[in-house]
Amino acid sequence: MPHYTLLEVNDRKTRKEFLMLPVRLYRNDRNWIRPLDEDVERVFDPKENKMFRTGAAIRWLLADPQGKFVGRVAAFYDKATAAKNEQPTGGMGFFECINDREAAFRLFDACKQWLEERGMEAMDGPVNFGERDRWWGLLVDGFTEPNYCMPYNFPYYRSLFEAYGFKNYFNQYTYYRTLTTERGLQKTIREKAERVARNPDYSFTHIDRRNMEKVVDDFRAIYNRAWANFPGVKPISKIHAQSLLKSMQAILDERLMWFGYYRDEPIAFFIMLPEINQIIKRLNGKMNLIGKIKFLLHQKILKTNTKAFGVIFGVAPNHQARGVEGALVMAFAQEAKKPDFHYTDLEMNWIGDFNPSMMRVAEQIGGSIIKTHVTYRYLFDRNKPFTRMKKVNTRN
Repeated sequence: MPHYTLLEVNDRKTRKEFLMLPVRLYRNDRNWIRPLDEDVERVFDPKENKMFRTGAAIRWLLADPQGKFVGRVAAFYDKATAAKNEQPTGGMGFFECINDREAAFRLFDACKQWLEERGMEAMDGPVNFGERDRWWGLLVDGFTEPNYCMPYNFPYYRSLFEAYGFKNYFNQYTYYRTLTTERGLQKTIREKAERVARNPDYSFTHIDRRNMEKVVDDFRAIYNRAWANFPGVKPISKIHAQSLLKSMQAILDERLMWFGYYRDEPIAFFIMLPEINQIIKRLNGKMNLIGKIKFLLHQKILKTNTKAFGVIFGVAPNHQARGVEGALVMAFAQEAKKPDFHYTDLEMNWIGDFNPSMMRVAEQIGGSIIKTHVTYRYLFDRNKPFTRMKKVNTRN
């Protein structure tokens, strides 16, 4: 039986190996896209990742008896996230491994022991040491090219996690729809949407990047009405909204960012961005000078990326269920029909099965599930009853 050795990632050589191990593992998988090195390393940089203010992280590599690296993993926790759970809960992620239970279990054991020593009583995985919009969940269905900073893994990873004892805490779905037609809208939604579209009090338009101050104010107004009333979602400040939209500036396309208004009051948004992994896959993980030139060439001139991805969708509560959702999609679809519009497909990431209302909206506007990721939870006390994530936003 093989004897595997753990090695902590703590210097330049091991950090490089942490990045290169998946390159070797997936060398024959045409769907895998190498992430940018800087996107991965930023997670583990205390200067870049605010989670280190109240938490810690560690990374390991796993070597076989011949000294060949065959696996990697990270464990992490922060006090704020841990305290939100019934039991203090940490996380593990960035897991990659050969198809061998002993190797995988050695990595899982290392995470469990390290987290236990720091007062944790459970671990979620594979997740990110940061926000949920990146590196979150295990892909179990829909093994196609991943979207930017979304996990992709071998199908056998599921059996490794479940054999160890991880349980399904929640599913997160990626929905797909074509952008070149309004088809797919449910009949009742279409009828409501058409009434809204005929109502002169409503208007729908994409942003004008020459007036980003208005975009910030409108975004914040809608977000704080449509999203900030959910459990765990805080109102967004103007400074935070400015920072968020500034982070999108380099890649945003104004024709993908749509707002709805009622008598000139902002009441809905559908924020999309170009799906840049269609370009990232050509850069071999490097956003150096050559990488930046390639990126700009494909983005601005060749227009390589034909897919958009949904960042956020929201409608103010007093305008929900009136057809605003469908009217917003219909207005955008008219823009998408123009000859110079080069996006043809949309994927809406990260819609959890604990949020049935958002799932319903995605379906009503013509989306269908094409990918499923699972967030697993492992309770260290194996006698403690396991419960899945509680549903939120269950209103009609």
